[in-house]
Amino acid sequence: MIGRVVSLQLHEAHGRPLRPVEEARALPDHGLAGDVHARPGGRRSVLLADVRTLAALGLSPGDLREQLTVDLPGLDRLPAGTLIEVGEVVLELTGPCAPCRHIGELLGRDDPEAFRRELLGRRGMLAWVRAATAEGRLRVGDALVVVTGGPSTVGPAGFEPATS
Repeated sequence: MIGRVVSLQLHEAHGRPLRPVEEARALPDHGLAGDVHARPGGRRSVLLADVRTLAALGLSPGDLREQLTVDLPGLDRLPAGTLIEVGEVVLELTGPCAPCRHIGELLGRDDPEAFRRELLGRRGMLAWVRAATAEGRLRVGDALVVVTGGPSTVGPAGFEPATS
C-alpha cells in the first residue's frame, strides 16, 4: 500500500459545507456522483489533498474543499498524467489546484489573500475519473496505489504512508 483515503467529502452545492461520506461512487469522465463538480468531460472534477498539508495549516478534512483527503506523502510532487488506483476507480492527475481567496473567506480567515498565498503549491492535486470497475466505489480506508506517472514522476519508492 502506498497511501490511503483518510476522508471523503461531497460538494452538494457551491459555497456550502462539504458533506462527509464513508463511500462515494465515481462516474468515469464525470466525477463523483452527487458532487457539483461532476460533469461530462470534467478533467478537474476531483481534488485530492494530503493530511500533512492540512495538519501543517491547522485544517480539517474538507477545509480545502477537497473530495479526497489522503495519506499520500509526495502527492503535490506527482506530475499531471499520474494514474492512481483507489477502490474500484482509476484517477488521473491533471495538475495542482490553484488556491483562491474564496477558501480563506469560507474558513473565516482575517486575511483571505494572505491565506491564499500560504496555500500556493499546497492546495492539492486535481484529477478526473479515468476508469471504474464494478460500481466505481471508493471508500474511507481504501488503499491508494500510484500506477504510472508522467516524465518527471517520483516512483513509488518515494512514498511511505505516515505511521501514527
